[in-house]
Amino acid sequence: MPHTPHVEKHFTASEVVRDIVIGMSDGLTVPFALAAGLSGAVDTTAVVITAGLAEVAAGSIAMGLGGYLAARTDAEHYATERATELRETVEMPEREAEEVAVVFRSYGLPEETVATVVKAIRSDQNRWVDFMMKFELGLEEPDPKRASRSALTIAGSYIAGGLIPLAPYFFFRSIHSALSVSVVVTLLALGVFGYVKGRFTVKKPLRSAWQTVVVGGLAASAAFLLAKLFS
Repeated sequence: MPHTPHVEKHFTASEVVRDIVIGMSDGLTVPFALAAGLSGAVDTTAVVITAGLAEVAAGSIAMGLGGYLAARTDAEHYATERATELRETVEMPEREAEEVAVVFRSYGLPEETVATVVKAIRSDQNRWVDFMMKFELGLEEPDPKRASRSALTIAGSYIAGGLIPLAPYFFFRSIHSALSVSVVVTLLALGVFGYVKGRFTVKKPLRSAWQTVVVGGLAASAAFLLAKLFS
């Protein structure tokens, strides 16, 4: 009787999703709060559009640069730790071999098996160092293109998110009408974004959706009320 092959489905694009979440969440929330705040203090949509576009440009550059530097730091940290492990396998091979053995003993393997596996691993220095990086330090080698890809993804997501709350101000001359439509459109976008994010991450899309809406709504409300208070 034929057996149906077992296929495991795992999500493998966590870094890309993380960058999109970082960029999109701030892109939706910060310009939304700015537009709402300005709407409580000015009488023309032109001011909101100008300030909003300036914020989106500055925010996307800052966020993208932050993502680039974070990825570069990860790569530099990995390279430094790998150089240290490589040196230790040369200067202190027995201690490093014992650290490999400790890993396998933690899985309950018999000592004879542990000794055989340790001997096989230490026979290839690159494999030995790779093993120590992954199982002793818990570090995976970063993608060399990660920094530039992260910067572009975060910046692009920020721009995409930031244009949503600003869009109504391009089409409505009345600032109150623009604000009303912006609130509806942005809260809807936050809900959809939170739902999709929840599907890919915590597997609780509805909770993620309402949490995202609440955070964005509170930020915009606070900005609007403060602008009204001091205008």
